[in-house]
Amino acid sequence: MRLYELLEDNAVTSLEDTEISVITDNTKKVVPGSIFVCVKGASFDGHDFAEEMLANGATAVICERDLGLGDRQIITENSRRLYGKLCAKWFDHPERKMKLIGVTGTNGKTTITNIIKHILMENGHKTGLVGTIQNEIGDEIVPTGNTTPMAFELMELFDKMVKSGCEYVVMEVSSFGLVQHRIGPCRFDIAVFTNLTQDHLDYHKDMEDYYQAKKMLFDACDIALCNADDEYGRRLLSEINCEKYSFSIKDTADYYADGIKIKSSGSSFWLCKGGKSSLIKTSIPGMFNVSNITVAVATCLKLGIPSDKVFASIETCRGVKGRCEVIPTGRDFTVICDYAHTPDAVENILRSVKEYTKGRLVCLFGCGGNRDATKRPKMARSASMYADKLIVTSDNPRNEDPEAIISDILTGLSDSNIPYDVVTDRREAIYHALKTACKDDVIVLAGKGHEDYQILADGVHIHFDEREVVAEGLELLEQ
Repeated sequence: MRLYELLEDNAVTSLEDTEISVITDNTKKVVPGSIFVCVKGASFDGHDFAEEMLANGATAVICERDLGLGDRQIITENSRRLYGKLCAKWFDHPERKMKLIGVTGTNGKTTITNIIKHILMENGHKTGLVGTIQNEIGDEIVPTGNTTPMAFELMELFDKMVKSGCEYVVMEVSSFGLVQHRIGPCRFDIAVFTNLTQDHLDYHKDMEDYYQAKKMLFDACDIALCNADDEYGRRLLSEINCEKYSFSIKDTADYYADGIKIKSSGSSFWLCKGGKSSLIKTSIPGMFNVSNITVAVATCLKLGIPSDKVFASIETCRGVKGRCEVIPTGRDFTVICDYAHTPDAVENILRSVKEYTKGRLVCLFGCGGNRDATKRPKMARSASMYADKLIVTSDNPRNEDPEAIISDILTGLSDSNIPYDVVTDRREAIYHALKTACKDDVIVLAGKGHEDYQILADGVHIHFDEREVVAEGLELLEQ
Protein backbone atom coordinates (compact mmCIF):
# COMPACT_ATOMS: atom_id res chain seq x y z
CA MET A 1 0.00 0.00 0.00
CA ARG A 2 1.23 3.51 -0.80
CA LEU A 3 2.15 5.78 2.12
CA TYR A 4 -0.33 8.58 1.39
CA GLU A 5 -3.14 6.09 0.82
CA LEU A 6 -2.36 4.48 4.16
CA LEU A 7 -2.32 7.75 6.10
CA GLU A 8 -5.75 8.86 4.75
CA ASP A 9 -5.08 12.45 5.86
CA ASN A 10 -4.83 11.27 9.48
CA ALA A 11 -1.24 12.51 9.68
CA VAL A 12 1.05 14.90 7.80
CA THR A 13 4.43 13.98 6.31
CA SER A 14 6.92 15.60 3.95
CA LEU A 15 8.14 12.18 2.79
CA GLU A 16 7.49 11.47 -0.86
CA ASP A 17 4.85 8.85 -1.54
CA THR A 18 6.29 5.34 -1.48
CA GLU A 19 5.24 1.71 -1.15
CA ILE A 20 4.85 0.45 2.44
CA SER A 21 5.52 -3.23 3.13
CA VAL A 22 4.49 -3.57 6.80
CA ILE A 23 2.96 -1.52 9.60
CA THR A 24 3.89 -2.61 13.10
CA ASP A 25 4.56 -1.54 16.68
CA ASN A 26 6.77 -4.60 17.23
CA THR A 27 10.51 -4.03 16.82
CA LYS A 28 10.97 -7.68 15.79
CA LYS A 29 8.67 -7.30 12.79
CA VAL A 30 10.38 -4.33 11.16
CA VAL A 31 11.63 -5.04 7.62
CA PRO A 32 12.69 -2.75 4.75
CA GLY A 33 9.76 -0.54 3.76
CA SER A 34 8.04 -0.71 7.16
CA ILE A 35 6.23 1.92 9.12
CA PHE A 36 7.22 1.52 12.78
CA VAL A 37 4.78 2.92 15.34
CA CYS A 38 6.36 4.09 18.60
CA VAL A 39 4.08 2.99 21.41
CA LYS A 40 4.80 3.68 25.06
CA GLY A 41 3.82 0.90 27.46
CA ALA A 42 4.35 0.20 31.14
CA SER A 43 7.86 -1.16 30.69
CA PHE A 44 8.73 -0.50 27.03
CA ASP A 45 8.80 2.68 24.98
CA GLY A 46 9.04 2.30 21.22
CA HIS A 47 10.40 5.85 20.97
CA ASP A 48 13.68 4.58 22.41
CA PHE A 49 14.11 2.29 19.39
CA ALA A 50 12.96 4.63 16.61
CA GLU A 51 16.42 5.42 15.25
CA GLU A 52 17.39 1.74 15.34
CA MET A 53 14.24 0.81 13.41
CA LEU A 54 15.11 3.31 10.67
CA ALA A 55 18.58 1.74 10.49
CA ASN A 56 16.91 -1.65 10.13
CA GLY A 57 15.07 -0.48 7.04
CA ALA A 58 11.90 1.24 8.24
CA THR A 59 10.73 3.95 5.86
CA ALA A 60 9.41 6.11 8.68
CA VAL A 61 8.46 6.05 12.35
CA ILE A 62 5.28 7.37 13.90
CA CYS A 63 5.96 9.08 17.21
CA GLU A 64 4.43 11.45 19.75
CA ARG A 65 7.35 13.88 20.02
CA ASP A 66 10.21 15.26 17.94
CA LEU A 67 12.97 12.65 17.95
CA GLY A 68 15.27 14.66 15.69
CA LEU A 69 14.76 12.25 12.78
CA GLY A 70 13.77 14.85 10.18
CA ASP A 71 11.19 13.92 7.57
CA ARG A 72 11.40 10.24 8.51
CA GLN A 73 9.38 10.88 11.66
CA ILE A 74 5.62 11.37 11.48
CA ILE A 75 4.51 13.13 14.65
CA THR A 76 1.02 12.55 16.01
CA GLU A 77 -0.75 13.34 19.28
CA ASN A 78 -1.48 9.69 20.11
CA SER A 79 0.48 6.88 18.44
CA ARG A 80 -1.92 4.14 19.54
CA ARG A 81 -4.93 5.97 18.12
CA LEU A 82 -3.24 6.58 14.77
CA TYR A 83 -1.98 2.98 14.67
CA GLY A 84 -5.57 1.72 15.03
CA LYS A 85 -6.62 3.86 12.07
CA LEU A 86 -3.69 2.66 9.97
CA CYS A 87 -4.49 -0.97 10.75
CA ALA A 88 -8.09 -0.46 9.64
CA LYS A 89 -6.95 1.11 6.37
CA TRP A 90 -4.34 -1.64 5.83
CA PHE A 91 -7.19 -4.17 5.63
CA ASP A 92 -9.48 -1.80 3.65
CA HIS A 93 -11.71 -0.98 6.62
CA PRO A 94 -13.37 -4.33 7.36
CA GLU A 95 -15.04 -2.75 10.40
CA ARG A 96 -17.28 -0.79 8.01
CA LYS A 97 -18.48 -3.91 6.18
CA MET A 98 -20.26 -5.63 9.09
CA LYS A 99 -22.65 -4.58 11.85
CA LEU A 100 -20.75 -4.33 15.13
CA ILE A 101 -22.19 -5.08 18.57
CA GLY A 102 -19.91 -4.26 21.51
CA VAL A 103 -20.39 -5.41 25.11
CA THR A 104 -18.46 -3.88 27.99
CA GLY A 105 -18.59 -4.02 31.79
CA THR A 106 -16.98 -6.08 34.54
CA ASN A 107 -19.24 -9.14 34.48
CA GLY A 108 -21.49 -10.82 31.93
CA LYS A 109 -19.68 -9.91 28.71
CA THR A 110 -18.89 -13.47 27.62
CA THR A 111 -22.37 -14.83 28.28
CA ILE A 112 -24.12 -11.91 26.58
CA THR A 113 -21.94 -11.99 23.46
CA ASN A 114 -22.38 -15.74 23.10
CA ILE A 115 -26.18 -15.54 23.48
CA ILE A 116 -26.40 -12.73 20.91
CA LYS A 117 -24.25 -14.72 18.48
CA HIS A 118 -26.41 -17.81 19.02
CA ILE A 119 -29.60 -15.88 18.25
CA LEU A 120 -28.15 -14.31 15.10
CA MET A 121 -26.70 -17.61 13.83
CA GLU A 122 -29.97 -19.45 14.54
CA ASN A 123 -31.72 -16.93 12.34
CA GLY A 124 -29.42 -17.35 9.37
CA HIS A 125 -26.97 -14.50 9.97
CA LYS A 126 -23.34 -15.56 9.88
CA THR A 127 -21.69 -13.88 12.85
CA GLY A 128 -18.18 -13.39 14.15
CA LEU A 129 -17.35 -13.31 17.85
CA VAL A 130 -14.43 -11.66 19.62
CA GLY A 131 -14.16 -12.72 23.23
CA THR A 132 -12.36 -13.92 26.33
CA ILE A 133 -12.71 -17.65 25.72
CA GLN A 134 -12.07 -17.71 21.99
CA ASN A 135 -12.72 -15.86 18.76
CA GLU A 136 -15.15 -17.35 16.27
CA ILE A 137 -15.88 -16.88 12.58
CA GLY A 138 -19.28 -18.49 12.22
CA ASP A 139 -18.65 -22.05 13.47
CA GLU A 140 -14.86 -21.80 13.10
CA ILE A 141 -12.92 -21.37 16.33
CA VAL A 142 -9.92 -19.01 16.36
CA PRO A 143 -7.67 -19.02 19.48
CA THR A 144 -7.40 -15.75 21.39
CA GLY A 145 -4.81 -14.21 23.69
CA ASN A 146 -6.60 -11.04 24.86
CA THR A 147 -10.24 -10.20 25.49
CA THR A 148 -9.81 -7.40 22.97
CA PRO A 149 -7.06 -8.26 20.43
CA MET A 150 -4.35 -5.74 19.59
CA ALA A 151 -5.19 -3.31 16.79
CA PHE A 152 -3.50 -5.12 13.88
CA GLU A 153 -4.73 -8.55 14.98
CA LEU A 154 -8.28 -7.25 15.42
CA MET A 155 -8.46 -5.77 11.92
CA GLU A 156 -6.86 -8.89 10.48
CA LEU A 157 -9.56 -10.96 12.23
CA PHE A 158 -12.30 -8.63 10.96
CA ASP A 159 -10.89 -8.98 7.43
CA LYS A 160 -11.17 -12.78 7.69
CA MET A 161 -14.74 -12.42 8.95
CA VAL A 162 -15.71 -10.21 6.02
CA LYS A 163 -14.14 -12.60 3.52
CA SER A 164 -16.00 -15.54 5.08
CA GLY A 165 -19.35 -13.79 4.74
CA CYS A 166 -20.04 -12.54 8.26
CA GLU A 167 -22.84 -9.96 8.52
CA TYR A 168 -22.36 -9.25 12.22
CA VAL A 169 -19.57 -9.16 14.81
CA VAL A 170 -20.34 -9.48 18.52
CA MET A 171 -17.41 -8.31 20.59
CA GLU A 172 -16.33 -8.14 24.21
CA VAL A 173 -14.73 -4.73 24.55
CA SER A 174 -12.34 -4.49 27.50
CA SER A 175 -11.25 -1.35 29.31
CA PHE A 176 -7.68 -2.13 28.17
CA GLY A 177 -8.85 -2.32 24.56
CA LEU A 178 -10.58 1.04 24.83
CA VAL A 179 -7.82 2.97 26.61
CA GLN A 180 -5.18 1.52 24.29
CA HIS A 181 -7.27 2.28 21.19
CA ARG A 182 -7.15 -1.35 20.06
CA ILE A 183 -10.59 -1.02 18.42
CA GLY A 184 -9.25 1.61 16.01
CA PRO A 185 -11.97 3.61 14.23
CA CYS A 186 -14.72 1.03 14.89
CA ARG A 187 -18.25 2.39 15.06
CA PHE A 188 -20.70 0.10 16.88
CA ASP A 189 -24.32 -0.25 15.83
CA ILE A 190 -25.17 -1.24 19.41
CA ALA A 191 -23.12 -1.05 22.62
CA VAL A 192 -24.09 -2.78 25.87
CA PHE A 193 -23.03 -1.82 29.39
CA THR A 194 -23.42 -4.61 31.95
CA ASN A 195 -22.09 -3.31 35.28
CA LEU A 196 -18.98 -2.04 36.99
CA THR A 197 -17.45 -3.63 40.06
CA GLN A 198 -13.93 -3.69 41.43
CA ASP A 199 -11.51 -5.25 38.96
CA HIS A 200 -8.32 -4.25 37.13
CA LEU A 201 -7.46 -1.58 39.68
CA ASP A 202 -3.87 -2.72 39.28
CA TYR A 203 -4.13 -1.04 35.85
CA HIS A 204 -6.72 1.69 36.41
CA LYS A 205 -5.85 4.05 39.25
CA ASP A 206 -9.36 4.00 40.73
CA MET A 207 -13.00 3.17 39.95
CA GLU A 208 -13.56 6.55 38.30
CA ASP A 209 -10.70 5.90 35.90
CA TYR A 210 -12.11 2.41 35.23
CA TYR A 211 -15.57 3.88 34.53
CA GLN A 212 -14.22 6.55 32.19
CA ALA A 213 -12.38 3.82 30.24
CA LYS A 214 -15.59 1.83 29.78
CA LYS A 215 -17.50 4.97 28.86
CA MET A 216 -15.27 5.47 25.81
CA LEU A 217 -17.24 2.77 23.97
CA PHE A 218 -20.37 4.92 24.09
CA ASP A 219 -18.70 7.72 22.19
CA ALA A 220 -18.42 5.26 19.30
CA CYS A 221 -21.91 3.74 19.11
CA ASP A 222 -25.30 4.52 17.61
CA ILE A 223 -27.49 2.78 20.21
CA ALA A 224 -26.70 2.07 23.88
CA LEU A 225 -28.30 -0.50 26.18
CA CYS A 226 -27.41 0.10 29.84
CA ASN A 227 -28.07 -1.87 33.01
CA ALA A 228 -30.35 0.24 35.21
CA ASP A 229 -29.74 -2.14 38.14
CA ASP A 230 -26.13 -0.95 38.36
CA GLU A 231 -25.22 2.46 39.76
CA TYR A 232 -22.67 3.05 37.00
CA GLY A 233 -25.22 1.93 34.42
CA ARG A 234 -27.68 4.54 35.67
CA ARG A 235 -24.94 7.17 35.63
CA LEU A 236 -23.98 6.22 32.09
CA LEU A 237 -27.59 6.57 30.94
CA SER A 238 -27.62 10.14 32.27
CA GLU A 239 -24.30 11.12 30.66
CA ILE A 240 -24.33 9.75 27.11
CA ASN A 241 -26.02 11.46 24.17
CA CYS A 242 -26.68 8.62 21.70
CA GLU A 243 -29.99 6.77 21.36
CA LYS A 244 -30.22 4.86 24.64
CA TYR A 245 -32.34 2.27 26.43
CA SER A 246 -32.34 0.77 29.92
CA PHE A 247 -32.74 -2.85 30.99
CA SER A 248 -33.48 -4.30 34.43
CA ILE A 249 -34.44 -7.41 36.37
CA LYS A 250 -35.44 -5.44 39.46
CA ASP A 251 -37.64 -2.61 38.28
CA THR A 252 -39.45 -1.24 35.26
CA ALA A 253 -37.19 -0.12 32.42
CA ASP A 254 -37.28 0.04 28.63
CA TYR A 255 -36.67 -3.73 28.72
CA TYR A 256 -37.25 -5.59 31.98
CA ALA A 257 -37.84 -9.07 33.36
CA ASP A 258 -40.87 -9.84 35.53
CA GLY A 259 -42.33 -12.97 37.12
CA ILE A 260 -38.89 -14.57 37.32
CA LYS A 261 -38.74 -18.26 38.30
CA ILE A 262 -35.33 -19.84 38.91
CA LYS A 263 -34.64 -23.57 39.01
CA SER A 264 -31.49 -25.68 38.81
CA SER A 265 -32.55 -26.69 35.29
CA GLY A 266 -32.95 -23.13 34.08
CA SER A 267 -35.38 -20.24 34.45
CA SER A 268 -38.43 -18.56 33.01
CA PHE A 269 -39.60 -14.96 33.07
CA TRP A 270 -41.71 -12.42 31.25
CA LEU A 271 -39.81 -9.98 29.08
CA CYS A 272 -41.62 -6.64 29.21
CA LYS A 273 -41.30 -3.81 26.74
CA GLY A 274 -43.64 -0.95 25.89
CA GLY A 275 -46.59 -2.40 27.81
CA LYS A 276 -46.26 -5.82 26.18
CA SER A 277 -44.79 -8.97 27.71
CA SER A 278 -43.54 -12.26 26.29
CA LEU A 279 -42.68 -15.48 28.10
CA ILE A 280 -39.00 -16.47 27.94
CA LYS A 281 -37.88 -20.00 28.83
CA THR A 282 -34.22 -20.94 29.11
CA SER A 283 -32.07 -23.84 30.27
CA ILE A 284 -29.41 -21.38 31.48
CA PRO A 285 -29.69 -21.12 35.28
CA GLY A 286 -29.08 -18.15 37.53
CA MET A 287 -30.69 -14.80 38.31
CA PHE A 288 -27.72 -12.92 36.83
CA ASN A 289 -28.30 -14.82 33.58
CA VAL A 290 -31.84 -13.47 33.46
CA SER A 291 -30.22 -10.04 33.18
CA ASN A 292 -27.79 -11.32 30.53
CA ILE A 293 -30.60 -12.87 28.50
CA THR A 294 -32.76 -9.75 28.83
CA VAL A 295 -30.16 -7.48 27.24
CA ALA A 296 -29.19 -10.09 24.63
CA VAL A 297 -32.83 -10.30 23.57
CA ALA A 298 -33.16 -6.50 23.57
CA THR A 299 -30.07 -6.20 21.37
CA CYS A 300 -31.39 -8.64 18.78
CA LEU A 301 -34.79 -6.95 18.76
CA LYS A 302 -33.07 -3.59 18.10
CA LEU A 303 -31.18 -5.26 15.25
CA GLY A 304 -34.53 -6.11 13.68
CA ILE A 305 -34.72 -9.87 14.34
CA PRO A 306 -38.44 -10.81 14.67
CA SER A 307 -39.44 -11.31 18.30
CA ASP A 308 -40.84 -14.83 17.84
CA LYS A 309 -37.54 -15.89 16.22
CA VAL A 310 -35.54 -14.35 19.07
CA PHE A 311 -37.58 -16.08 21.79
CA ALA A 312 -37.41 -19.44 20.03
CA SER A 313 -33.63 -19.12 19.74
CA ILE A 314 -33.26 -18.53 23.48
CA GLU A 315 -34.85 -21.91 24.17
CA THR A 316 -32.13 -23.67 22.15
CA CYS A 317 -29.21 -21.80 23.79
CA ARG A 318 -27.21 -23.99 26.18
CA GLY A 319 -24.99 -21.38 27.80
CA VAL A 320 -21.23 -20.86 27.81
CA LYS A 321 -18.32 -23.01 28.91
CA GLY A 322 -17.12 -22.02 32.35
CA ARG A 323 -20.12 -19.83 33.10
CA CYS A 324 -22.30 -21.58 35.71
CA GLU A 325 -21.27 -24.82 34.00
CA VAL A 326 -22.37 -28.05 35.69
CA ILE A 327 -19.57 -30.64 35.62
CA PRO A 328 -21.04 -34.19 35.48
CA THR A 329 -20.19 -36.27 38.56
CA GLY A 330 -22.68 -39.16 38.61
CA ARG A 331 -22.90 -38.58 42.37
CA ASP A 332 -25.54 -37.23 44.72
CA PHE A 333 -23.87 -33.82 44.84
CA THR A 334 -23.33 -31.14 42.18
CA VAL A 335 -20.15 -29.42 40.97
CA ILE A 336 -20.39 -26.07 39.15
CA CYS A 337 -17.48 -24.36 37.41
CA ASP A 338 -17.68 -20.58 37.04
CA TYR A 339 -15.30 -17.81 35.98
CA ALA A 340 -16.36 -15.56 38.90
CA HIS A 341 -13.18 -13.76 39.94
CA THR A 342 -14.47 -10.48 41.35
CA PRO A 343 -16.39 -9.89 44.61
CA ASP A 344 -19.57 -9.03 42.74
CA ALA A 345 -19.35 -12.03 40.42
CA VAL A 346 -18.79 -14.42 43.34
CA GLU A 347 -21.76 -12.95 45.15
CA ASN A 348 -23.94 -13.27 42.04
CA ILE A 349 -23.14 -16.90 41.33
CA LEU A 350 -23.53 -17.99 44.95
CA ARG A 351 -26.76 -16.08 45.51
CA SER A 352 -28.20 -17.61 42.37
CA VAL A 353 -27.11 -21.18 43.18
CA LYS A 354 -28.27 -20.83 46.80
CA GLU A 355 -31.86 -20.57 45.59
CA TYR A 356 -31.94 -24.21 44.52
CA THR A 357 -29.32 -25.79 46.81
CA LYS A 358 -30.88 -28.41 49.11
CA GLY A 359 -27.69 -29.31 50.99
CA ARG A 360 -24.65 -27.16 51.73
CA LEU A 361 -23.32 -24.58 49.33
CA VAL A 362 -19.52 -24.90 49.24
CA CYS A 363 -17.40 -22.29 47.48
CA LEU A 364 -13.80 -23.01 46.44
CA PHE A 365 -11.88 -19.94 45.32
CA GLY A 366 -8.58 -18.07 45.31
CA CYS A 367 -7.25 -14.78 43.94
CA GLY A 368 -4.74 -14.06 41.20
CA GLY A 369 -1.22 -12.89 41.95
CA ASN A 370 0.22 -9.60 40.65
CA ARG A 371 -3.29 -8.20 40.51
CA ASP A 372 -5.33 -5.80 42.63
CA ALA A 373 -4.74 -7.05 46.18
CA THR A 374 -7.49 -4.92 47.75
CA LYS A 375 -10.20 -7.14 46.31
CA ARG A 376 -8.89 -10.28 48.06
CA PRO A 377 -10.63 -9.76 51.44
CA LYS A 378 -13.69 -8.49 49.57
CA MET A 379 -13.83 -11.80 47.66
CA ALA A 380 -13.88 -13.64 50.99
CA ARG A 381 -16.64 -11.44 52.40
CA SER A 382 -18.74 -11.87 49.27
CA ALA A 383 -18.30 -15.65 49.33
CA SER A 384 -19.22 -15.83 53.03
CA MET A 385 -22.53 -14.05 52.43
CA TYR A 386 -24.17 -17.05 50.74
CA ALA A 387 -21.90 -20.08 51.08
CA ASP A 388 -22.16 -22.51 53.99
CA LYS A 389 -18.49 -23.45 53.77
CA LEU A 390 -15.42 -22.07 52.01
CA ILE A 391 -12.32 -23.77 50.65
CA VAL A 392 -9.64 -21.13 50.15
CA THR A 393 -6.94 -22.05 47.66
CA SER A 394 -4.73 -20.73 44.86
CA ASP A 395 -5.74 -19.31 41.47
CA ASN A 396 -3.09 -17.90 39.11
CA PRO A 397 -0.36 -16.98 41.62
CA ARG A 398 2.07 -15.63 39.02
CA ASN A 399 5.07 -14.16 40.87
CA GLU A 400 3.45 -13.97 44.29
CA ASP A 401 3.59 -16.52 47.09
CA PRO A 402 0.23 -18.38 47.04
CA GLU A 403 0.17 -18.55 50.83
CA ALA A 404 0.66 -14.79 51.08
CA ILE A 405 -2.30 -14.28 48.72
CA ILE A 406 -4.40 -16.63 50.87
CA SER A 407 -3.38 -14.68 53.97
CA ASP A 408 -4.75 -11.51 52.33
CA ILE A 409 -7.99 -13.33 51.50
CA LEU A 410 -8.50 -14.58 55.06
CA THR A 411 -8.47 -11.06 56.50
CA GLY A 412 -11.92 -10.73 54.94
CA LEU A 413 -13.22 -13.51 57.22
CA SER A 414 -12.09 -11.99 60.52
CA ASP A 415 -15.67 -11.03 61.46
CA SER A 416 -17.30 -14.18 60.02
CA ASN A 417 -18.15 -17.49 61.68
CA ILE A 418 -18.30 -19.38 58.39
CA PRO A 419 -16.25 -22.60 58.46
CA TYR A 420 -13.39 -22.73 55.99
CA ASP A 421 -10.51 -24.96 54.98
CA VAL A 422 -7.26 -23.77 53.47
CA VAL A 423 -5.71 -26.06 50.85
CA THR A 424 -3.03 -24.13 48.96
CA ASP A 425 -2.67 -26.46 45.97
CA ARG A 426 -5.78 -26.02 43.83
CA ARG A 427 -5.80 -29.60 42.55
CA GLU A 428 -5.65 -30.94 46.10
CA ALA A 429 -8.31 -28.41 47.13
CA ILE A 430 -10.71 -29.78 44.51
CA TYR A 431 -9.97 -33.34 45.61
CA HIS A 432 -10.70 -32.23 49.19
CA ALA A 433 -14.01 -30.65 48.16
CA LEU A 434 -15.12 -33.85 46.45
CA LYS A 435 -13.97 -36.07 49.33
CA THR A 436 -15.89 -34.03 51.93
CA ALA A 437 -19.05 -33.50 49.83
CA CYS A 438 -22.37 -34.67 51.28
CA LYS A 439 -25.68 -35.57 49.66
CA ASP A 440 -27.36 -32.60 47.91
CA ASP A 441 -24.32 -30.34 48.36
CA VAL A 442 -23.41 -27.92 45.56
CA ILE A 443 -19.70 -27.17 45.13
CA VAL A 444 -18.91 -23.98 43.20
CA LEU A 445 -15.39 -23.84 41.77
CA ALA A 446 -14.94 -20.10 41.29
CA GLY A 447 -12.31 -18.22 39.35
CA LYS A 448 -11.06 -20.45 36.54
CA GLY A 449 -14.15 -21.04 34.42
CA HIS A 450 -13.14 -21.67 30.81
CA GLU A 451 -9.42 -21.45 31.55
CA ASP A 452 -7.50 -24.70 31.10
CA TYR A 453 -4.25 -23.46 32.62
CA GLN A 454 -2.66 -21.95 35.71
CA ILE A 455 -0.14 -19.11 35.54
CA LEU A 456 2.86 -19.58 37.80
CA ALA A 457 6.05 -17.58 38.40
CA ASP A 458 7.69 -15.85 35.42
CA GLY A 459 4.57 -16.32 33.32
CA VAL A 460 4.90 -20.11 33.14
CA HIS A 461 1.59 -21.72 32.08
CA ILE A 462 0.76 -25.27 33.18
CA HIS A 463 -2.21 -27.28 31.95
CA PHE A 464 -5.05 -27.20 34.47
CA ASP A 465 -8.63 -27.97 33.41
CA GLU A 466 -11.03 -28.23 36.32
CA ARG A 467 -13.26 -30.64 34.41
CA GLU A 468 -10.34 -33.05 34.18
CA VAL A 469 -9.35 -32.46 37.81
CA VAL A 470 -12.90 -33.25 38.97
CA ALA A 471 -12.85 -36.48 36.94
CA GLU A 472 -9.49 -37.42 38.48
CA GLY A 473 -10.79 -36.67 41.96
CA LEU A 474 -13.88 -38.83 41.44
CA GLU A 475 -11.67 -41.71 40.32
CA LEU A 476 -9.59 -41.37 43.48
CA LEU A 477 -12.76 -41.62 45.57
CA GLU A 478 -13.47 -45.00 44.04
CA GLN A 479 -10.06 -46.45 44.91
